[in-house]
Amino acid sequence: MSAHVDQPAVSSYAQKTAQLVPGLADLHKMACVLLAERASAQARVLVLGAGGGLELKAFAEMQPHWRFDGVDPSAEMLRLARTTLGPLGSRVQWHEGYIDSAPSGPFDAATCLLTLHFLPAAERRRTLEAIRTRLKPGAPLVVAHHSFPNHGNDQDKWLFRNAAYAKASGVATSQADASISAIKEKLPVLSPEEDAAVLHEAGFTCVEMFYSALTFKGWVARTP
Repeated sequence: MSAHVDQPAVSSYAQKTAQLVPGLADLHKMACVLLAERASAQARVLVLGAGGGLELKAFAEMQPHWRFDGVDPSAEMLRLARTTLGPLGSRVQWHEGYIDSAPSGPFDAATCLLTLHFLPAAERRRTLEAIRTRLKPGAPLVVAHHSFPNHGNDQDKWLFRNAAYAKASGVATSQADASISAIKEKLPVLSPEEDAAVLHEAGFTCVEMFYSALTFKGWVARTP
């Protein structure tokens, strides 16, 4: 990707992500609804893994007075996010890096979508703890990522289902099939039970699953 990110790149990224994540637009809509249960109309929201800008755009359109801090380690993906948001980007402060690059807050709400499955359990817990320390008491957190049984036949079953969905959505058969071994080898995926436990261990309460779509799961939780 070049330093200049054009509209075709935005459209391509959005289409490719939607081909891989069932109900992506509805996931963003549900996440915003769940954040708004406890966040005010003037909320300041932390978005970790903001590259691409798809959830930021959805949130900004649904909540016209929210302001955001978007954090992502990829400068190219942050440029894509700025292009995705267009004028809505004036309500976002951008931060290149990981959670330690985020302001201390306090924030009224936070999200981390399609990101935590890249982190091993210990680093995932540390990241969640760092999010929690940046949130106000009672503030909501919404997370969603790959989460499925991570051993034996059950793991294979869900990965084959994930690949079948990608093919049905227009992903090339070779690419979809390659994702099975790639996810096994490269992603430290946790089971849904382990994911919920990590949220509790990081200090969050009222952990509830709200989204389950093949290999993807999502939870809403809040700070004490």
